[in-house]
Amino acid sequence: MDFVGAKLSLFLGDQLLVIRRDDRADIPFPNHLDLPGGGREGTETPEACVLRETREEVGLVLIKDALVWGRSYTRPYGTVWFFAAHLGGEAAAHVRFGDEGQGWALLAPWDFTKHREAVPHFRTQVAEYLKARG
Repeated sequence: MDFVGAKLSLFLGDQLLVIRRDDRADIPFPNHLDLPGGGREGTETPEACVLRETREEVGLVLIKDALVWGRSYTRPYGTVWFFAAHLGGEAAAHVRFGDEGQGWALLAPWDFTKHREAVPHFRTQVAEYLKARG
């Protein structure tokens, strides 16, 4: 399967875990609210990619069965996978922020979809998931 990366809508209780991107001119969407995930390494599957990135970025170890929804999107730079997973709110106590970004926070999911500082296409993808979920 050919893809370039994967992202995760990770719900801790009824909140969405978001990451504040670094504020550097050499990256897309500097200082915006992002979701865990990133670029593919080697021959990873989309699921392996998003699980590894989540572990590296926020220290949470999820298993493949935790991914409850997935969809691929075609972007100008290639195909990207977008997943969703739900953990209990107590998982927030186990977050260990990695070395990319400025920090993390929990937001109400619908607030993220309207937040002017959220990465625009992730706002749309989170809203699509929330609507599909009902």
